[in-house]
Amino acid sequence: MSLPDSLSGLVPDTRAAQAAREVVEAFSTPALANHCARSYLFAATYARERGIDHDAELLYVAAMVHDLGLAPVFDSQRLPFEEAGGAVGWVFAAGAGWPVERRRRVAEVVVRHMWTEVDLALDPEGHLLELATALDVSGRDPQAWPDDVRAEVVARYPRLELAGEFVACITDQARRKPTSNAGRYVDGGAVHRIRANPLDT
Repeated sequence: MSLPDSLSGLVPDTRAAQAAREVVEAFSTPALANHCARSYLFAATYARERGIDHDAELLYVAAMVHDLGLAPVFDSQRLPFEEAGGAVGWVFAAGAGWPVERRRRVAEVVVRHMWTEVDLALDPEGHLLELATALDVSGRDPQAWPDDVRAEVVARYPRLELAGEFVACITDQARRKPTSNAGRYVDGGAVHRIRANPLDT
């Protein structure tokens, strides 16, 4: 299925982008795979509306792999899930033939999506992914996206059972890794915000 006209042209047409999509679909649940796709589209539309210069392929790959640290096969018993996901991103980028610096950038963007805030000047792709995942998971700042954009993105990639799945994943991470960002996130009331996300209404 093609994207609506307002979203078309946003997804990079590259072999790495296609492979990243295949990876997330192979190792994530349908709800989490759709979350990754929505996160990219929210990030890309936010950048387009504000004229934020960014590397679309890098952002897309990072968005696709950013939650793979939650997948059982990649879940680290010691590392926070975003660091495990960042490592998966680095390995993926190496397989795609990207140079070392670009592999490092994928890992950085993935790790930073769990930061409270990412400075645009420091890391535009990290900034965009952090904003987009915060909207999609916990409904932060929905007014930053036009109503029609939010509706089109959700219609194209339905939310399915994301709220329940993500609550289960993040509380498990917090329980096993209480000093991680997941622990901070849960302690800060994330479960309530996830369940009250206006994108689900």
